[in-house]
Amino acid sequence: MILQSLQALYGRLKDDPAYGIPPLGYSLQKISFVIVLKPDGTLFEIQDARFGERQSAKQIHVPGYTKSPGSGLNPCFLWDNTTYMLGFKREDENPERSLTSFGSFRKKHLDDEAAVNSPKFSAVCRFLESWRPEKAPEHSVLADVSMGFGIFQILGETSYVHQDSAIDAWWKNHLADTRKSGPKGQCLLTGLSAEIARLQPMIKGISGGKAQASLVGFNDPAYESYGKEQGYNAPVSETAAFEYAMALNSILDGPMRSKHRTILADMTIAFWTDKPSLVEDIFAQFASNGSQINNLDPVQNESLRQKIGFFLDALRQGTEKYPDIEQDAGKTNFYILGLSPNAARVSVRLFLRTTIRELLDNLRKHYHDMTIERQFSAAAKLPDPEFPPTWMLLRQTARDSDGIPPILAGPLMRAILSGSRYPDGLYSAVIRRIHADRNINYLRACIIKGYLNRNHGREISMSLDTERLDPAYRLGRLFAALEKTQGDALGNLNASIRDRFYSAASSTPRSVFPRLLRTYQHHLGRLEGGRKVNREKLVQEIVGPLVNFPAYLNLADQGLFAIGYYHQMQKFYQKKEDLDQMQINNHEEEK
Repeated sequence: MILQSLQALYGRLKDDPAYGIPPLGYSLQKISFVIVLKPDGTLFEIQDARFGERQSAKQIHVPGYTKSPGSGLNPCFLWDNTTYMLGFKREDENPERSLTSFGSFRKKHLDDEAAVNSPKFSAVCRFLESWRPEKAPEHSVLADVSMGFGIFQILGETSYVHQDSAIDAWWKNHLADTRKSGPKGQCLLTGLSAEIARLQPMIKGISGGKAQASLVGFNDPAYESYGKEQGYNAPVSETAAFEYAMALNSILDGPMRSKHRTILADMTIAFWTDKPSLVEDIFAQFASNGSQINNLDPVQNESLRQKIGFFLDALRQGTEKYPDIEQDAGKTNFYILGLSPNAARVSVRLFLRTTIRELLDNLRKHYHDMTIERQFSAAAKLPDPEFPPTWMLLRQTARDSDGIPPILAGPLMRAILSGSRYPDGLYSAVIRRIHADRNINYLRACIIKGYLNRNHGREISMSLDTERLDPAYRLGRLFAALEKTQGDALGNLNASIRDRFYSAASSTPRSVFPRLLRTYQHHLGRLEGGRKVNREKLVQEIVGPLVNFPAYLNLADQGLFAIGYYHQMQKFYQKKEDLDQMQINNHEEEK
């Protein structure tokens, strides 16, 4: 299903110049430098081909494919890195290897000169004959671009040497003449009998892994069967393998990668639709920023901001807004593929095929399950996002981003996009973090509420629910009231009751609350007038329905305790205008 979907994507993108998908026998490579030659092969200069403030490499079609790691001496045709093209490598620990690589590159081109029969190709050969690798340090640009690829150009020409029509024609004939005839079989993707690829193409653009790796591969006899080796265990024709790999490489590492690719923890996520759509245009930005579209440049991205606005309106208002995004939302397919690096090949962590309508329905369900009163309103300097992106939720599971459990990203994304249960590991990791740092913020409250709503059917309200009788919820509210009373009585302290007692109070309340209530009486005595009376009424209202303090709260009840604490604290610090607006919103919802 994955490979078939990617092959279908190739059929859609191959003729779109924005994606720069190369034809069979060519590849799209990042070119960092250009060796400019005079027509007689004399070196004119070595140019830095990178552009922009970020010094981005140009992406250009070149003949042949990227070499796989450990392939030995294997020079490319009219392009390669500085080691092969010039015999130079910055901070070279093995200069003899560099000289040998340059020798193989030179020999390959000199051997082909007569067959190619092109003045431009001959100019390259004359350069390779006269070039001395010891001269490379004289060209300062090589210190910056030595890790990239380079190509040749003749002075005064706008095209590159490998783009010459005579050279291009020779290359295509060369491919046909040298192609090895392998065994034929039924292709898994097309169902047709064709020549099967022994080694399937490499995939680029996977964050945190090797520069390239295989999506399909068998590198050990333990994974082989019926005497078939390597790619013959998963028979895909040469043409079909090229097409699915080029499609995936184009959205992971091509000119349009920013539109189709995002990173979540250690997982690289690629997504696309089966025809151009607004969702495909903005999903990467939504995945990165959620509802915080103010992070986008207001001038350069006005069109993008408008599209994201349509998407957010659909999440807020429902099906009546779906046509603003896609007229055929129920028929347009949305694909998402999550990949992670691995030692032998790329690991598939997630693959979903759904429709845009189902995608929007499940996103709305996700945010409905997680929606809770925000800690910092939209007027705050750093407001809490109405629709927090997934990476923000994952970030709550660890002290820093490096500590995020690697097994959570895929299951969480699947739960969000398919409407299935949230992973238990997400909830338990957040509860552990709360016990560790005693911080119950908006994002953690969202996760707890969403998990209890969806996985346990608890139906938790968005804001404080004074009618809720669950002991765990009331104990959370009580703990918040006791902490607020301490703060009102004594001011800021180095260690509040939350710092000292939260973990015990939320897990073994019977061992802690009697002591906290005795301390509370001393703190209450320091308050005056109406504050004292109101606080005592609140505590009595919370404690009234409690028969006793439970000896132990299970993991689900510990989350409910945290929600009760969060709701009550929000009530304490809520501004009057926020309360008035909430009453208006509730009244409108009732209507």
